[in-house]
Amino acid sequence: MSLDTTPEQSQLGRASAYADRYDPALLFPLPRAPQRIEMGIDGPRLPFFGADLWTAFELSWLNPRGKPQLAIVHFTVPCETPNIIESKSFKLYLNSFNSSTFADAEAVRERLRADLAEALWRGSERAGSVGVKLLAPAQFAAERVAELEGLDLDRLDVDCTDYQPRPELLRTVPGEPAVNETLASRLLKSNCRVTGQPDWGSVQISYSGAPIDQEGLLRYIVSFRNHNEFHEPCAERIFTDIWQRCAPTRLAVYCRYTRRGGLDINPFRTSWPQALPPNLRTARQ
Repeated sequence: MSLDTTPEQSQLGRASAYADRYDPALLFPLPRAPQRIEMGIDGPRLPFFGADLWTAFELSWLNPRGKPQLAIVHFTVPCETPNIIESKSFKLYLNSFNSSTFADAEAVRERLRADLAEALWRGSERAGSVGVKLLAPAQFAAERVAELEGLDLDRLDVDCTDYQPRPELLRTVPGEPAVNETLASRLLKSNCRVTGQPDWGSVQISYSGAPIDQEGLLRYIVSFRNHNEFHEPCAERIFTDIWQRCAPTRLAVYCRYTRRGGLDINPFRTSWPQALPPNLRTARQ
């Protein structure tokens, strides 16, 4: 069973009225499969593990006495879900909580978890869940800001002339011994697939294997600059291109994008099962 939905049918790029009452029907799932098929990823077996780490900074509701409550929310969406949630619909859905009454924060968390799980797994014979963690205002001070660790690729003084993805820029350094290396760049930028609005991000690449040519890798990252694609497939395209072109024995790609509409999206893909990275926002987020 497939979803009869496309990004063009969503609320992206349209004037939208904010719902003033809780409404789960606002969530607009988009299938992951079409863009994965474009990358040669077809079938139930994925070439990676991982999740999309979302942070919502604008969630509020009313307690039984009508007093507004608020929270920051961390969402963990497994990369195995057949769908993602279109981000504007996610924002409209979260704002529909604003004038609705819930018994307590746990009731809100359970409602979020149930609604998102239904939308993310909609159209699939499988069912699954999604991680939802609410942070109360008393916990806000513990939220950290940190940059992605790794050797800074942006230090390199390179000529950049390509602004659509160029996987042929990726290569390994011949004759060098294998390395375990983590590299990072703040120069990742792509555009929303529907509206063309810029999506600014940072990327961390950890791998084992023949050393990757760092200048070529940086130029490859920059080549996404005019590319129209959602955050999640951008991360998967980077993973797939490096995996195919450089043949590392292990690879992990972590992208952190700046927030829009109170939401940030941070995909993580890895070739081997491992713990998810900490959901620490960067300075630009």
